[in-house]
Amino acid sequence: MSAPTTAALAHTRRVCSLYKKSLRNLESWYDRRHIFRYQATLMRARFDQHRNEKDPAKVAQLVTDGEKELFEKQHYQPKKFPMSPGGVAFEREVIPPDWVLDYWHPLEKAQFPDYFARREKRKEEYVVWWEKQYGKSSANDSSSHH
Repeated sequence: MSAPTTAALAHTRRVCSLYKKSLRNLESWYDRRHIFRYQATLMRARFDQHRNEKDPAKVAQLVTDGEKELFEKQHYQPKKFPMSPGGVAFEREVIPPDWVLDYWHPLEKAQFPDYFARREKRKEEYVVWWEKQYGKSSANDSSSHH
């Protein structure tokens, strides 16, 4: 058995993507689970109807028509997962960068002596690794990059 061609793989992904987007669109339109499942079954039947189509031109046209129909019937306010882009909780928890800890007051750092001792050791190890990997920076390099 030979490996599938790139075109066949791309087509398969396009069909799977169309199917998943169509399901998500149905989910947005039908909030009652039993009605959604009925509509999803009807849609799956439409996909299965052309499952064994062999003509590449017709298959490409079917996918294009499906994508066009999905675009025309998309929900005006689609459901989004909370943590996904566009969701209500997307990027809600902002994780501060590590350099913020360098600006802590010494009294704050004194509350976590083990952590900050280990952190300073790792920062030194990182500097050694960086200089080994890329070489030491010269005074000219640091003054020219602002």
